[in-house]
Amino acid sequence: MNWYTSLFELIDMRSFSNLWFWIALAVVWSTASHWVLGVPFDMVQRARRVGGQTMQDLEDLARINVNRLLYIGRVSGLWLMGLGCFLLSGLAVLGFSYEIEFAQAVFLLGFPMSLVGLLNLSTAKLIESEHASGELLCKRLTRCRLFTQMIGTVSIFVTALWGMYQNLSIGVLG
Repeated sequence: MNWYTSLFELIDMRSFSNLWFWIALAVVWSTASHWVLGVPFDMVQRARRVGGQTMQDLEDLARINVNRLLYIGRVSGLWLMGLGCFLLSGLAVLGFSYEIEFAQAVFLLGFPMSLVGLLNLSTAKLIESEHASGELLCKRLTRCRLFTQMIGTVSIFVTALWGMYQNLSIGVLG
């Protein structure tokens, strides 16, 4: 037995039984719920409390990120949508038809994040159309964060259920 075989017996390299996958899942959702449209949420809370220059900084940062996101969506949105759908459907077929666990894991990370991307784009359009500033801007960013957290909660739950199912079925069969 060589060191390579010993290492892979010691560390299980399957996705759902690997600690690094679950750490990555936690980091992805923690980051997604903290950075709302590229604005850190603690800045939204501080702007609500303090106002003044802090609110102006929030409005500037939100305006920059909203304009950037909408520009990307308008210029290359269809291409990005097509590429995203292609990748996600490829991962779904590889993962669930051909039972490749790594593809399942990446799909269970990527699909909900694509929903968050669409939510961010929708919120950016709403902020632009309303010319949101002040308390209305804080409300829009807070609502976007709430929906992101809801998507994340459902995603983590589904991923955990699927991961437990995979681990139990491979444990029984293997």
